[in-house]
Amino acid sequence: MNCLFCKIANHELDAYIIYEDDLTLAFLDINPISPGHTLIIPKAHFLDLEAIDQPTLDNLMMVAKKINIVIKEKLNIDGLRLVQNNGSFQEVPHFHLHLIPHYQEKPTYNLEQIKLLLKQSI
Repeated sequence: MNCLFCKIANHELDAYIIYEDDLTLAFLDINPISPGHTLIIPKAHFLDLEAIDQPTLDNLMMVAKKINIVIKEKLNIDGLRLVQNNGSFQEVPHFHLHLIPHYQEKPTYNLEQIKLLLKQSI
């Protein structure tokens, strides 16, 4: 399969991974909308919301909640958007969630600093 996210899930491509379990992988977006922008993907390939099975979706949401708590604590965010795109909105055809932090004043963290702050706490 030539899926970018499957390659990341299989550790065939490098990523700023901050969380991993049997079903799920979370990593920092390489082109973040804001510092701490995190992608959460199932390790198994599911195209979109219609295709993903309930146990995997439940696990993804549990991970999103856990990461949200840590992002709030470690990055001092003012809010967070949770986004999931389907169909023509998907840039990568593999189900994924975006956790996009919002800041009143933009911080100056780089990806490596954010990875260290978050990975140590999740």
